[in-house]
Amino acid sequence: MWRSCLRLRDAGCRLLTQPRGALAAPARPGPTPQAPARAYAPPTERKRFYQNVSITQGEGGFEINLDHRKLKTPQAKLFTVPSEALAIAVATEWDSQQDTIKFYTMHLTTLCNTSLDNPTQRNKDQLIRAAVKFLDTDTICYRVEEPATLVELQKNEWDPIIEWAEKRYDVEIGSSTSIMGPSIPARTREVLISHLASYNMWALQGIEFVVTQLKSMVLTLGLMDLHLTVEQAVLLSRLEEEYQIQKWGNIEWAHDYELQELRARTAAGTLFIHLCSESTTVKHKLLQQ
Repeated sequence: MWRSCLRLRDAGCRLLTQPRGALAAPARPGPTPQAPARAYAPPTERKRFYQNVSITQGEGGFEINLDHRKLKTPQAKLFTVPSEALAIAVATEWDSQQDTIKFYTMHLTTLCNTSLDNPTQRNKDQLIRAAVKFLDTDTICYRVEEPATLVELQKNEWDPIIEWAEKRYDVEIGSSTSIMGPSIPARTREVLISHLASYNMWALQGIEFVVTQLKSMVLTLGLMDLHLTVEQAVLLSRLEEEYQIQKWGNIEWAHDYELQELRARTAAGTLFIHLCSESTTVKHKLLQQ
């Protein structure tokens, strides 16, 4: 099957080009575009050094306080977010840490750090085009030719989402069994670029993050429009994996861990998009133990 050949090819290319000691990302069906340099790689863990978490409103937005210390970004900027609801969500991440702070579980904090520091120094247009580029290799646009049961499953589960997106945005997307993927019309790209341009830089960081997790611009649009739940989008992005698990069985703990991690990242990214796209006010803003 051509998907297996692609996995071997992509894995070989990564081994030849990646720095010594680098971790290789799992291969995806189709000629996967190079994932953009993402947020910071957060430190793994450290002992909790604070008792109380609170938020206050400053000149630049809402700030997070750990006891009497103001939270800073990796570049030592004041950690300030534009939405009170987002500040509460971030504060909840910090407040929910136990004796050990597990930074790798704090996806909202990491997304805020990326938005504030912009470590890759990309502008709005670059963020939009990076997200739209995933249309070329969108997970739900790539189809297998066999076995027949998987072909039917993809048609039944993925076609309605593509049809919804085409109708919602008045564009053509389609699907293909070709290794080159579907031919996306220029107008489709233009319409989606114009749509994403209506979002601010913070929301666009979240959009690109979710697109990268799901390897799908179409599924991300479904989440943004509340057409799909996080659980639905994640399962649709893993349709072939779930099919193989049902056929061959589950690897103890490994598949479940991967599924839960993807759900957590996708949920955090989706929440981040919505909280950065809406003007919300919450009266009670103090979080204390």
